[in-house]
Amino acid sequence: MTVTLEPSLGDVHAVVEEVWSSFLGAEEPILPLATPMPPGGWSAAITVSGGWDAQITVNLTDGAAQAVTSTMLMCPVEDCSDEDLRDALGELVNMVGGNVKSLMAGSAVLSLPLVGHGDISPGSHLVEVCRLELTWRGEPVVVTVHLPPTADPS
Repeated sequence: MTVTLEPSLGDVHAVVEEVWSSFLGAEEPILPLATPMPPGGWSAAITVSGGWDAQITVNLTDGAAQAVTSTMLMCPVEDCSDEDLRDALGELVNMVGGNVKSLMAGSAVLSLPLVGHGDISPGSHLVEVCRLELTWRGEPVVVTVHLPPTADPS
């Protein structure tokens, strides 16, 4: 029996697509990113600890963050405050993180989400194992999974 220590790119992509369509609507799908993610924007991160340890991060441009918030809270973009953005993006990363966690064996718990304007860097003890570069409503969205490095069995 093979024990998987990290989620596959395809599984993470399926989770993100499912969360996006369930909570933000299937009529505007999340698609592959054609251009690089510009610097800045918003980040939301959540950690998983227990039988499986990881950090899952969602990075969005200002436009994508505002569109997510407006759609989730059903309010005009111009009425969305930074507090609204933090709440919506925290809920988004919580849903993505919980679904990624469910792909892995063993019991684990999610932390509270950390949301901010700018990059949220993973801990120095983590390495990137999965990166999805996507676009939604023409705005870049990047989802990453970071894990502790695996010990070399040799």
